[in-house]
Amino acid sequence: MIPSNAKMAGLSEVKRRVLAQCLGGSLRLPPADQKIMPRPRGVQIPLSFTQEHLWRRTQTAATPLLYNESITLYRNGPLDLALLQRSLTEIIRRHEIWRTTYETWRGQPWQVVHAAPAAFPLPIADLRDASKWQREVSAARLMTEAARIPFNLDAGPLLRAMVIRMDEENYRLCLTAHLSIVDGVSIYQVFPEELTTVYEAFSTGQPSPLPELAIQYGDYAYWQREWLVHQEIPKQLKYWRKQLGGELLTLTWPSGPRPPRQTFRGAIHSFTFPAKIFTAVKELCRQERATPFIVLQAALATLLHSYTGQEEIIIGTFSPAGRKRSEVQGLLGHFLNPLPLRLDLSGDPCFSLLLQRSQRVTYDAMSHDDVPLEVLAHELLATQDESRNPFFTVGVSMQPPASGGSSRWSVTSMDASSGGAMWDVYLAFIVHRDQLAGRLQYNPDLFNFDTITRLVSDLQALLTAAADNRQLPISRLQSYL
Repeated sequence: MIPSNAKMAGLSEVKRRVLAQCLGGSLRLPPADQKIMPRPRGVQIPLSFTQEHLWRRTQTAATPLLYNESITLYRNGPLDLALLQRSLTEIIRRHEIWRTTYETWRGQPWQVVHAAPAAFPLPIADLRDASKWQREVSAARLMTEAARIPFNLDAGPLLRAMVIRMDEENYRLCLTAHLSIVDGVSIYQVFPEELTTVYEAFSTGQPSPLPELAIQYGDYAYWQREWLVHQEIPKQLKYWRKQLGGELLTLTWPSGPRPPRQTFRGAIHSFTFPAKIFTAVKELCRQERATPFIVLQAALATLLHSYTGQEEIIIGTFSPAGRKRSEVQGLLGHFLNPLPLRLDLSGDPCFSLLLQRSQRVTYDAMSHDDVPLEVLAHELLATQDESRNPFFTVGVSMQPPASGGSSRWSVTSMDASSGGAMWDVYLAFIVHRDQLAGRLQYNPDLFNFDTITRLVSDLQALLTAAADNRQLPISRLQSYL
């Protein structure tokens, strides 16, 4: 049992220093005074706070596909499929969370860790005999079909895998996972690194060189319940009562009527900005000492301001709050916490000033990011609007940089739409081959495709204008749209 006075040393100062790494998903903090230790034997394993939120939302959402995550690893080069299956099985053995389901006792969900499988199922779809065009069509269909099979959270498994063979040396390893067992660091860093390491060892007849994990995700969840409830939530709520106090204006976009209850239906639009856009963004970051995330967030707020005329915009993001402990850096699992960022666009600030405001809000929010969103909603909102997400309906994030483990594998997420969406609009950006790529997940009950493509086009135009004219008031920048 972790002592009740366990806490993270230097919380706010450390978080401020590592904000840029945090937003990119690759942070390394020195150990705190009290490490996360293995949970006592025989105890029930709780869900982490965000896991429980996802579990409860899954029970009530109109679509059972809301949290189906599609992950694709592209392989160019020879591949031994038997060794790939063996490697995947070994990783699932190492990480309890990828063989975990949930059971309910007295209305409360608990984690159930299952025995490691002898061989994890890995079906293979061979498309080599089809034309190049037909291979792409068939692969997209297979990935979408896989993403749209609901998970049974009680029976599991919460992970499915499939290999699509495109030609002699072109493969796709397609994973579908419930969001409660993965996050960006899992997808882009931990899993590809371990897969590369284990596969290369097995291919030379060697055992896995990876050391056994000192702790598991269930240990983190057990520790989190002790630390947050008794230490951090009461302290951090003081900040959020001030930050989100007073009247909170809902975003009046889209302007049409909303369904009385959130439908959580989703579609995905993928895009890539020209290389010159990312070059301009990097230069703006250098000049303003900002991260790409801060620039993208401020540009999105400016764009929403141009659509609505509202001077206060709340944008959501994912904070990797749980990843700030050194002990969990190598774990697979869900360590994210949705975070509302309340941005002030009053007074027609120049873009440079808006960046400063955005940085200050983000710094402070990241220093108080351990309070679960549902706790904030319960504590701060007098009533719940069932037609929208609490606090914000539009979100943006910067995916972690991809693993540098092997040039033969490249990773993407949200290549296939599950048909679900958490928020009205969610923009996930990643830097890929020195270009800024993105996946835009949106609710088709609220937006048509033309509106979504216009948003992407307007955001590109706004980034270009802001990079060239960062001292212009945002009202002038909007004239470039």
